[in-house]
Amino acid sequence: MIKKIFLETKRLRLRNIIQNDFEDLKAILQDTDVMHAWEYKFSDIDVQDWINKNLELYRKYNLGYFIAENKENLEIVGQAALMPSTVNNQPYYEIGYIFKKEHWHKGYARECAAALKNYAFEKLNLNEIIFEIRPNNIPSIKVAEALNAKISGNFIKNVRGKKMTHLIYTINKFH
Repeated sequence: MIKKIFLETKRLRLRNIIQNDFEDLKAILQDTDVMHAWEYKFSDIDVQDWINKNLELYRKYNLGYFIAENKENLEIVGQAALMPSTVNNQPYYEIGYIFKKEHWHKGYARECAAALKNYAFEKLNLNEIIFEIRPNNIPSIKVAEALNAKISGNFIKNVRGKKMTHLIYTINKFH
């Protein structure tokens, strides 16, 4: 299966998810520590739904979660996303990331988020992007703040019947 490259950073290549990524996605999405902010880990069916959802996002928008591969050895280190989102009935474009635990604190989330921010502003000509972050997810807050994102509000997201507060961090193109 052809691996479509979406974007490259200094160390990583972001490419479309393909069906053959199922086992690597399982390793990420079924790790309790990695999924702590979501407060659940995915079942095998959830992982397949994740793949299908992203394939649909690629078809509709050429956006979604992308596999983050190390350019040197092609190891999958995680995922990073740029995709449409709706918060409080307002349309936005959101940046997100989920990395394997062994690749935390290596700067990959910041590197991907910066590249996706630049893509959003330069290629898609967007004026703002957001991060949806749980208040206790300090590493993600640090990534957003490192890119000059500021808290612009919060909202309650219903995740599997559980109401979860999320902070909205916003980056405006002209600030």
